[in-house]
Amino acid sequence: MNRSVEAIRTAFPLLRQNYGPQHWWPGDTPWEICTGAVLTQNTSWHNVEKAIVLLKQAAALTPQRTLELSLPELERLLQPSGFFRIKAVRLQATARWWLDQVDRRDRPCRRGRSKVAFRDNLLAVKGIGPETADSILLYAFGWPFFVIDAYTRRIAARHLDLPEAAEADYHELQRCFMDALPRDVQLYNEYHALLVRLAKEQCRKAICRPECPLRNLL
Repeated sequence: MNRSVEAIRTAFPLLRQNYGPQHWWPGDTPWEICTGAVLTQNTSWHNVEKAIVLLKQAAALTPQRTLELSLPELERLLQPSGFFRIKAVRLQATARWWLDQVDRRDRPCRRGRSKVAFRDNLLAVKGIGPETADSILLYAFGWPFFVIDAYTRRIAARHLDLPEAAEADYHELQRCFMDALPRDVQLYNEYHALLVRLAKEQCRKAICRPECPLRNLL
């Protein structure tokens, strides 16, 4: 078996045993999850939570209300998330997409399209890149797209026999994980959340702590 495939498959049970279930992505509704995915670009989740609290207090956490707000009003609510002017424009663009592409029961309107074609439609929204799109598809809609982020790249390069991961094309690295794993939404959900937990606590950018559960993987 290819060493990277074996490492990807072996890492998940080690992480799950070490950290337990992560219950990710936090959010009361699919739109809240979508909002979080847009706002978490270039900032910490702690700051995103502050903005989501303000949106809830303003009764503005629906796509309809997001579009009803003026840009200055929305910017004020998003200010804790950083880059709030850009994010206000992106969130309103995403809300327009949502109202056109998602039904009232928060189910994607595929209109005969494949999931890949629907994903391409989401990627056409200004400011929505592959990581954000896949976060929305996986966590809001329950579709099996493995999310690749900076944390995943770091851990893949250090522990999963993918030294080129830091500079690899998003979709090439995504295929490495999706080819090695079953197409299982819950697995993808937990695996990505566990990688984020590991990167924040042990596998840090500057140094990997000795208590890292993947230290003896390879």
